[in-house]
Order: sequence, then structure tokens, then C-alpha cells
Amino acid sequence: MDNIRIACVRYVNTKPLIYGLDRVQGLTLLPAPPASIADMVVRREADLGLASIVDAVNSTEKMALFPVGMIGCDGPTLTVRVFSRVPFDKVTALAADTESHTSVILAQLILRRTHAVKPAVKPFNVADTGELPETILLIGDKVITGQPPEALYPHQIDLGLAWAELTKLPFVYAMWMARADRMDDASVNLAASLLDRQRVHNSTRMDHIARVAASQASWPLDVTRRYLTELLRYEVDGRAIEAVSTFITMAADEHLIQRRELTWAAPVHA
Repeated sequence: MDNIRIACVRYVNTKPLIYGLDRVQGLTLLPAPPASIADMVVRREADLGLASIVDAVNSTEKMALFPVGMIGCDGPTLTVRVFSRVPFDKVTALAADTESHTSVILAQLILRRTHAVKPAVKPFNVADTGELPETILLIGDKVITGQPPEALYPHQIDLGLAWAELTKLPFVYAMWMARADRMDDASVNLAASLLDRQRVHNSTRMDHIARVAASQASWPLDVTRRYLTELLRYEVDGRAIEAVSTFITMAADEHLIQRRELTWAAPVHA
């Protein structure tokens, strides 16, 4: 087959979606931060990408969501957290992890709806040296391997849990996307079929994947296993679709993102 390019994050949380794809002939995985993936798809550097859900409406080109896999949760996420030195109803500024798009919007939405504050948002790169901000949003593996001490940040929000308590719905952080004008391309649909097949196959060997991921990321095995098999969700079901729509609507109501109708590709099965 022709070379298929798939842009994805190399966090622990993507293992159940992409593990084994590096051995598929004719397919290239392009690792990138989540905030960069939609732009790679728009520029046609990737056929499909595991992009932040807000990029389905914020992208410069219309995007199509492919319901063949996602990064989501139905309660705590563990790796998407807000840390604060002050109570959340006193927060005036939020330093946001520069790798994130969706989580930045979700953090603001939770702070507004739950704590009635509208903090100014400024980018924050965890690699920068200097004094840590008063309130900070962190996402990804670094929340496990390098989160700030609780003694310094006594106030914490797990954003997945906060969303579930607010809406009684799961949350979707990222989903496979392509340019909407390519949703009928043979290469895009073949890529979607491969992704759907790999997700289903990987669901049958989660203990093995957890062991590999724990070893590679230097995570405790029990934490990795609970994270991948209990906390995260990968299948795009009806509740996940409802959650995406609810989040986009709520964020647009708060003028945090533009209001745009979502475009969904038809289910693809291998």
C-alpha cells in the first residue's frame, strides 16, 4: 500500500491506540506534541492525526472526526491536573502547559462553572527554569514523573473527575481527525480502518501493553495498569459523542472557542 502517515502523541496514554503500528508496512508514525497535530493534518503532512478535540472547531481548515479511537476518561484522568497554591476561588492567573489545547479550555471551563473565576491564561513550558507559577495546568506523563509536591501545591483538580461531577458525562481529550475535504480519500479511510483494527486488537493484550509502557516511561506498573485499563477510555461510543458535543457547546457558550458544527466521518471497520 502507499505510505500512510499518522501523527500521534507518544505519551503512555496512546499505547493502546498505536502499539504495534510501527510494524505495519507502508505506515509511518509521526510523533508530535498534541497541540501540533491538527496543523500537521491541515498541511497534509499527516493523513490522520490524534488531535486535541477543540481543534475540530478551531482549526484553520474544516476537520472530520473519525470514530475509530480516542483518548478519554469517565471520571479521573490522573494526567490532566491543575495545581494551585491558593484556593481555586482565589485564582487570578493560570499558567498552562504549552503542549495542550483541549485541556486549557477544559481547565478554564471548570474554573468558571465550578469556582466562579476567570483567570488570565498564560503559556507555561515545564522545561523553563525559574519560580513555579501560583497556579499551573500540567498534562501528560510529566504529571506522574515530575508533578510538583503536594506541600507546595495543596489545591489540586483532576479535570476528568471535575468534568464528570459537573456533567455526569465522560470526557474526550483527543480523537483521530482528518481534513474534511479528505474524508472520502482511500488512503484516509484505509488509515482509519487500520487504527480501528489495532485498537480492538490491543484491547485484548492490555496487561502486556501496560508492562511495556511502564518500563519505557519508568512508571510504577500498578499505576500504569490502572491508568490504561481502568481510568482511560478508547472506544468512541454514544456517550463519548454526546460528551464531545456538550463540551464544544459549553466552551462556545463561555466564548472560549468558536461555535462550529462538528463533522463526523462514518464508522469505519476493518
